[in-house]
Amino acid sequence: MTTNAGRTSLAYQLIWFPLTFACAAIGARASISAPAFYAALQQPSWAPPAWLFGPVWSVLYLLMAIAAWRISRHPSGEARSALLLYAAQLVLNALWSWLFFGWHQGALAWVCLLAMWGLILASIMRFYRLERLSAALLLPYIAWVSFAGMLCYTIWRLNPALLG
Repeated sequence: MTTNAGRTSLAYQLIWFPLTFACAAIGARASISAPAFYAALQQPSWAPPAWLFGPVWSVLYLLMAIAAWRISRHPSGEARSALLLYAAQLVLNALWSWLFFGWHQGALAWVCLLAMWGLILASIMRFYRLERLSAALLLPYIAWVSFAGMLCYTIWRLNPALLG
């Protein structure tokens, strides 16, 4: 442990794995009936099959947790602010699943996704200042969220009766 508020302690470093996967689990809870709901929605021709989302998100969450863990090893105050951004986007990530799949709120899900995208970008920029590899580990995530954003918007607009 260092004198810098214990930010480089092993316990602090390891919290990013359970925190990341806890947020994933909270979002997944909202998605229990997602395959049936997703299948009932009118979708664009470029929409991926429902089975693809689980494996993609599993890989993304692992990359995200590794990136956060790597940043948590830095003793600087900038690491703390970068990780706060990271934590904020995790919360929005879990919330998005509830808005879209749990509560069928397309417009709110879209706004949540836009805010999440901004926080992911801010996290990438902050991570980059500390360690390029950690920032690079978040690039597949922002790419997928960019795609998911276009998909969310399109599905919401195609299904106004089902997605408020």
